[in-house]
Amino acid sequence: MALKYEFHAPDLGDFFPDPIVLQDFAGGIFTIDRVMAIRLFVAVLLMVFFALAFRKPQLVPGKLQNFAEVVLDFIRTKIAEDILGKKQGKAFLPLIATTFILIVAMNLPSVIPFLNMSPNARIGMPLTLAIIGYIAFIYAGAKKFGFFKFMKSSIIVPNMPPAIHIVLAPIEIISTFVLRPVTLTIRLMANMLAGHLILALVFSGTNLLFWQLNGLSALSAGTILFATLFTLFELMVAFLQAYIFTLLVAVYIDLSLHAAEH
Repeated sequence: MALKYEFHAPDLGDFFPDPIVLQDFAGGIFTIDRVMAIRLFVAVLLMVFFALAFRKPQLVPGKLQNFAEVVLDFIRTKIAEDILGKKQGKAFLPLIATTFILIVAMNLPSVIPFLNMSPNARIGMPLTLAIIGYIAFIYAGAKKFGFFKFMKSSIIVPNMPPAIHIVLAPIEIISTFVLRPVTLTIRLMANMLAGHLILALVFSGTNLLFWQLNGLSALSAGTILFATLFTLFELMVAFLQAYIFTLLVAVYIDLSLHAAEH
């Protein structure tokens, strides 16, 4: 006889779980729910990892220090210096490295048992990182050219008839100062959100099919294989989205540093 199990599809309520603590403190602005708890947990792990890795740096590094140095060297050579050059790459390396490492670390819980969700699948973290990147590229341009000259160079396309600026200036404002942080936020959040929903659907479907204990149970072998492959794919996406986000932040900073060459 087949066992009857209900299929509970994931919904967006998964991303706004019930509060755990502090829901009644200061009007609830410091409420910690499951997603926020994962963020704090990952942040603490990162601080502990780098504190241990560089607590006593050695000329011949141990495994922990070596791994941390490999990660930082990849970010320095493949993103910071590759986009910004050695001088500016060194200047903005702390921001770029922090952004990359934080995104990767926050993406990985999506494939870790008992966590099963990336904090980046909810808009708060991607938006915060996008705003930091937004401030960074405006700061870079304003520091080099002065704020008003940087804004003018970013908005006004040279060698164009004055009447054309009426059309082009609003387009440049939107594309440079509105769409950049918006697209950074949505790209990261949407990819991690979609990955979580697909994994939840596939594993839920596998559980449902297996416990039917009839002909449909055989299909669970196929769905669990797909779920495993998609988990590996999601792992790749976790690194890829961090790389794309950080690379774009570096590109935007570089564009600001060369705004006068627009």
